[in-house]
Amino acid sequence: MIGDDRAYRRTVKLHVTINDHQTDIQIADEGGRVLAEIDDRHYELDAYESGPNSYLLISNGQVFDCRVEGRTESGKPIAVIVGSTHCAVTLTDLKRFSSSTSASAHGDDAARIIAPMPGKVVRVLVEVGSQVEAGDGIIVVEAMKMQNEMKSPIAGTVIALNVQTGATVNGGDVLVIIE
Repeated sequence: MIGDDRAYRRTVKLHVTINDHQTDIQIADEGGRVLAEIDDRHYELDAYESGPNSYLLISNGQVFDCRVEGRTESGKPIAVIVGSTHCAVTLTDLKRFSSSTSASAHGDDAARIIAPMPGKVVRVLVEVGSQVEAGDGIIVVEAMKMQNEMKSPIAGTVIALNVQTGATVNGGDVLVIIE
């Protein structure tokens, strides 16, 4: 079983790309019972390790055979096989990036501008499709009465803008994606 029988709760928030679909997920391990929230849908399942990189997932009486191929590293794609369905999955640990000194996270050729702490968006300096250079201002977030202008770490195109002026953000939220 993932985890053990001790009563504890470990929660991880991740940004995930499954094939070409991007979303945020939250996973909680409650002593082997796994709770997941994906796209505002809630899942409860039991997870058992059935071999090296192989797991049995049980949800509502259904059993899923799951295999993971590749080394799980933040921002690196891995192959996940559930039954006969193959998916390319890239996970980004948002907590790791929210506690770092940089406000961006690189995955492949994309840069994600990540909120370093809870705050309020006071200015959005770009729009989807904007061409930016490394060092260009992208968004301004106010936290603890200080304004923090987040800059692009790469030259590229803004492909996703997940907030607007006035929005409240949490530490670790993906605000902008640049490719």
